[in-house]
Amino acid sequence: MAGWLFLAFAATSLLFSASAWFRARRLGAFSFLYMMSGWLTGELALQHLAWQAVATLGFALAGAFETPQAVPGLGLLFASFALLVASFVRGLSARTAGGRALAPLGRVPDADVSPTHGLLRPFGMRRAGVEKLRDIPYGPPLPGDRGRRNLLDVVRPAAPGAGRPALLQIHGGAWLIGDKREQGQPLMAHLASRGWVCFAINYRLSPQATFPDHIVDVKRAIRWIREHGAEYGADPDFLCVTGGSAGGHLTALAALSANDPRFQPGFEHVDTRLQAAVPFYGVFDFLDRHGIRGSQKMEPFLAQRVLKCTPAENPELWEAASPISHVSADAPPFLLVHGSHDSLAWSDEMHAFQRVLAEKSRAPVLVLELAGAQHAFDTFHSPRSAHVVRAVTAFLEHVYETRAQNA
Repeated sequence: MAGWLFLAFAATSLLFSASAWFRARRLGAFSFLYMMSGWLTGELALQHLAWQAVATLGFALAGAFETPQAVPGLGLLFASFALLVASFVRGLSARTAGGRALAPLGRVPDADVSPTHGLLRPFGMRRAGVEKLRDIPYGPPLPGDRGRRNLLDVVRPAAPGAGRPALLQIHGGAWLIGDKREQGQPLMAHLASRGWVCFAINYRLSPQATFPDHIVDVKRAIRWIREHGAEYGADPDFLCVTGGSAGGHLTALAALSANDPRFQPGFEHVDTRLQAAVPFYGVFDFLDRHGIRGSQKMEPFLAQRVLKCTPAENPELWEAASPISHVSADAPPFLLVHGSHDSLAWSDEMHAFQRVLAEKSRAPVLVLELAGAQHAFDTFHSPRSAHVVRAVTAFLEHVYETRAQNA
């Protein structure tokens, strides 16, 4: 029995390691399972290597190496170990990728990232000199609110200060789930340690909410920051935006739809322009007009759960929901961040969006594509996520310094 259990363990280990190394996309119902295994294994490669090694030792002590299954089992495990080491090394390439992405600006991201960054505490988000203020209402609850969706958190330097640059963080979760405490934490903590004030928001979620409720809440939060940001040490006139997945979609849409009255009902007069946008693995075209996703397109899900109509029934709404439809010469600076192995939001769509932005926008449009990175790679500490945090910080600080020079 020990031999067969060891062989099953070895095969399962190799399957997880392979999901981190190899890219697969058209998996239908298995896409989410592949994403989860590739995400956790790829970002925690050293941790996976450690527990697989410890488990192997346990099997050896249990006598598994004395069975006929030992040789094939060890072969599978050595292949798993090799893929984990290769995935870890590939994650370190994020430093080079960040420098390449920022080269047009003449910026070099900080290199103060250890190869073992996050090894012992990948989910530890506390940082000295940074404080978090929880659950501040940015407006009254509205229809479609599941409760606590009208709240934001503030992540800022613990030391008093004023006039600091500000960042708005929008969580992801397929427009259905998610919370402000779950995403963007490494980036916000790092920025706060460098003098930024960050605002992480909740927003109404489908299916209770129907688009454009989600983006309306983002705009409501921008209004609140314009009115109250100074009370928390922020410069309300310098506000950038970021977010991942559905939050990446809302990031791009908010940045490109400044002062659009369709998304500002009752507060059309508020200036909702943003100074820079950093969407992580976002969705930029609900209509898949470039035919990128084919049979894997998101239209059925979006029509049923988020927009609650088909493109044929309300084409204007689907166009309005797609950031690519809003691109203009007045777009703010963009840094597009995406993983090459993302199986939920494909990097091909990011590149299509980038081409449209580059053709029309007067501002810089930069791309940071990360070899081997899966969806949600930045939600906890790893060497790759830390290098990306440094690159995003360098980009945002460049925008801030450029604005100060031109003031």
